[in-house]
Amino acid sequence: MQKRIYLDNNATTMLDPSILPLMQPYFCEKFGNPNSLHKYGTETHPAIQEAIEKLYNGINAADSDDIVITGCATESNNWVLKGVYFDEILKKGKKHIVTTEVEHPAIGATCSFLESLGVEVTRLPINAQGTITAEQVAEVIREDTALVSVMWANNETGLIFPIEEIGKICRQKGVLFHTDAVQAIGKILVDVQKANVDLLSFSAHKFHGPKGIGGLYIRKGVELTPLLHGGEHMRGRRSGTLNVPYIIAMGEAMRLANEYLDFELSAVRKMRDYLEDKLLEIKDVFVVGTRENRVPNTTLISVRGIEGEAMLWDLNKAGIAASTGSACASEDLEANPVMVAIGADKELAHTAIRISLSRFNTQEEIDYTIEVFKKAVERLRNISSSYDA
Repeated sequence: MQKRIYLDNNATTMLDPSILPLMQPYFCEKFGNPNSLHKYGTETHPAIQEAIEKLYNGINAADSDDIVITGCATESNNWVLKGVYFDEILKKGKKHIVTTEVEHPAIGATCSFLESLGVEVTRLPINAQGTITAEQVAEVIREDTALVSVMWANNETGLIFPIEEIGKICRQKGVLFHTDAVQAIGKILVDVQKANVDLLSFSAHKFHGPKGIGGLYIRKGVELTPLLHGGEHMRGRRSGTLNVPYIIAMGEAMRLANEYLDFELSAVRKMRDYLEDKLLEIKDVFVVGTRENRVPNTTLISVRGIEGEAMLWDLNKAGIAASTGSACASEDLEANPVMVAIGADKELAHTAIRISLSRFNTQEEIDYTIEVFKKAVERLRNISSSYDA
């Protein structure tokens, strides 16, 4: 039987098996609508409250702050940007948003949509280290800046952005600060108080919860026009019947993510570093970003002379799931902006492979991956016309 090894945890994670039994009673037994006044509805309330409390604890939100359940981080990100459009731009006359060139498309595409409505967007380029600096943000904030939105950790490289420093600058200048923390929660400490963030997006399926549910943290006093209207759910902020089993699962996944944080920072990091060390023994192999400023599970690695999709093909045939760090492998199309920003040449910019681990990976799986990867490099370089050994 072929091995199956999952190393694409920045795309999605498996549900922690210990969570499934907690969800099951709320599908067929305690299935009532939480807004109903009868027992079928009210008996769900304690579990919902407990789950939401776990979310507050997981990101160190204050009791006076708000965490609203959403369908995913894409919804949360859209809500932030479109809510700011209504509350800060249309109502207050501001017209400027600051973000980066490497945000998730849920931010990038929504910013492009807002530009079509007349909003001015500054997209900060990343530096040779693959991130931005707080000083870059400070330099572009204007009197009419409505929002700064910067991801906590990059989904491709795992590189960590200076969120705490950016938060201080935004707080000093009176500008709302949002961070997409999807790739940070469960990998590094996420503390909304320490980071001075006003709004924070997250998604359960990135920290071993189920797909189809996420959340948005909203600091006390921040107004945000609802994206969805139609009821008084979530204190009038987000209409729609609550997904009780998934809320319960997300709360427990958040609790476990923080419980295993030391394991991520030690054991998972150790496996990741071991993997990198072995792959860097191969000639003309490069890893993006310093280990010190990366989340502990992520490697973006480039192999000169081998397109990312070709390497994925060999890995997949061997039962290993990873992903390409490049939007495409065609040189006719734009290269990955992260690779270009760090100084990679045109060829190398299309060769990146992202390997992202989780607490469920084993050393045996990593050893097998190294073996397969090295054999794939040898095979693909032997048939490559672009690589000169």
